[in-house]
Amino acid sequence: MLTRMERAAKLKNCTIDDGFWSYYVDLVCNTVVPLQEKIFNDAAADTEKSHALDNFRLAAGEKSGSFYGMLFQDSDVYKWLEAAAYALQNRPDAALEQRCDTVIGLICRAQEEDGYLNTYFTLERPNDKWTNLLEGHELYCAGHMIEAACAYFEVTGKNALLQAACRLTDHIDRRFGPGKTAGIPGHEEIELALLRLWRVTGEKRYLDLAAYFVNTRGQDPAFFEKEAQKRSWDYFGMDPKDTEYNQSHRPVRRQTEAVGHSVRAMYLYTAMADLAAETNDRSLYDACVRLYENVTGQKMYVTGGIGSTVHGEAFTAAYDLPNDSAYAETCAAIGLVFFARKMLQISPKGTYADVMERCLYNGVLSGMQRSGDRFFYVNPLEAVQGLSGQARPYSHVLLQRPRWYTCACCPPNLARLLGSLGRYAWGEGDGTVYAHLLLGGEYRAENGAVIGVQSAYPWQGKASFCIRALPENQAELPFTLAVHIPSWCSAFSLCVNGEKAAFPVRDGYCYIARTWRRGDRVELHLQIEPRRVYANAHVRADAGCVCLSRGPLIYCFEACDNGEELHCLRLPRSAAVSECTKDDPVLGRYIELDLPGFRVSGGEALYSFAPPQAESCTLRALPYYLWSNRAPGSMRVWLLETGERPQNDGV
Repeated sequence: MLTRMERAAKLKNCTIDDGFWSYYVDLVCNTVVPLQEKIFNDAAADTEKSHALDNFRLAAGEKSGSFYGMLFQDSDVYKWLEAAAYALQNRPDAALEQRCDTVIGLICRAQEEDGYLNTYFTLERPNDKWTNLLEGHELYCAGHMIEAACAYFEVTGKNALLQAACRLTDHIDRRFGPGKTAGIPGHEEIELALLRLWRVTGEKRYLDLAAYFVNTRGQDPAFFEKEAQKRSWDYFGMDPKDTEYNQSHRPVRRQTEAVGHSVRAMYLYTAMADLAAETNDRSLYDACVRLYENVTGQKMYVTGGIGSTVHGEAFTAAYDLPNDSAYAETCAAIGLVFFARKMLQISPKGTYADVMERCLYNGVLSGMQRSGDRFFYVNPLEAVQGLSGQARPYSHVLLQRPRWYTCACCPPNLARLLGSLGRYAWGEGDGTVYAHLLLGGEYRAENGAVIGVQSAYPWQGKASFCIRALPENQAELPFTLAVHIPSWCSAFSLCVNGEKAAFPVRDGYCYIARTWRRGDRVELHLQIEPRRVYANAHVRADAGCVCLSRGPLIYCFEACDNGEELHCLRLPRSAAVSECTKDDPVLGRYIELDLPGFRVSGGEALYSFAPPQAESCTLRALPYYLWSNRAPGSMRVWLLETGERPQNDGV
């Protein structure tokens, strides 16, 4: 039997009051969600046209005109609605809720009588529905609609969108499945959404349909090729023979290596893990473990980014992690958070919480400007002024976050993740409450205990847990509080009600088992200090290099602080790191790392027999997630490390 934790914390069981994350929760509520609403209504100045809501008005027959945007434009609206639902949970807003209800009414009016809903096909190809699963994204859009419907119902109790989602799902279920039309999505997403819908409604057909899509994938690797032979149109011109791109190259239980489009892969693996837990499928779970270990052990950047090539936004070979041409799509890091969380729900192991934390603090948060109005699609580990965004191999790497995108999948995806952050912080199972993230706020456990958390993380390794309430008429309650101890932490201490205590640590969690009374307090202190990180010797791009970290944060060097030509900087192995707390009007409060280093320079000749000269300088690093919030310029995570002062010091 699989070890199975209770499902993640329900939305209404968590509140966030955190010195670090509350800023971003408020930012999503006050800036990101309203801005994206304006963009989808084409009402935001100096922003690329979206037309996403007008597409629904056209499909509902309430406006004349033509479809505009990517054929999966509907999914942007659905992800926005999901983010808005979480915003309503975190910061109730009657006006926003009314506007959401208006959008939901529009979506329902655009839905066809048989339950079908996709504005591109309704408006542009009404006779070609379900004929191009490889490229059409019909099931992908349906998945995001289902997730939005579940979230909005869970937060508000309103079921209009949920009923529409069930009608759409019933339409899909009538068409696809055993003994019906064969089919799998070209872009995975509906699988995980169906599992969520099954839990909300209790309708087992939805669980069975999710299992069908997962288990059918790869059974016939030529499926998309056969599909292409039956139709006379395409949209992207995708190669139906490239089965690795969409992970249909072999049955999911036989997959051992992460291949293809990284976002598609993460959504598939998330659904596989969720289905394995729901059905107690050991072989499916074992495949998830193999794939997780392959991703995080051989194909993940130190920031938590995945998908190293722009070609197909995809995985490449093991340890192929170039920094200056990295793709590392924001949606892919978000998908890895989804996958790690599902694995954590099955088995509470620190390796899953570590990756979830690494992504959240680095590769996810870097995708958004601190002001909440600009977004990165690509998250490189090196950007070069005059090269990035210009030269062809690096044209996808930008020095500054754009305001919006033609393909705008990342901004609303980021908003819905940050809006639902509390669901990732807690878990329960077997009489144990798990604190996966040191997130300040309050959690109401299934056993009736209310746990308050005060956290100084990530700037300090201090957090306290207080039992604020117990079930009515109970003076005490026995249970275990398991607190994640991150793998970067070399030492920690624990006090219970002011007295030092020792409890067992297993798989990255400290298990505090006791009979609790109201007012009991646990104080955790993690030793947090700057550390040097070295890549595996197989990672060619990082040979001879080092990067800096502090707690969960990866640091980088920006031209704003160090001048251009960052590749000329050298970091001595013995250099002592000092910490400097900064209060910046743009970057907010953060800790900068300063250390003595060198800048090398040579003569005018392209090649020379003389080694470069070295000049002493102070190197300044800031958290990676904050890069590109000031003036556009070069950035670098990894620096060459030297033994001591380079020879021929020019000073």
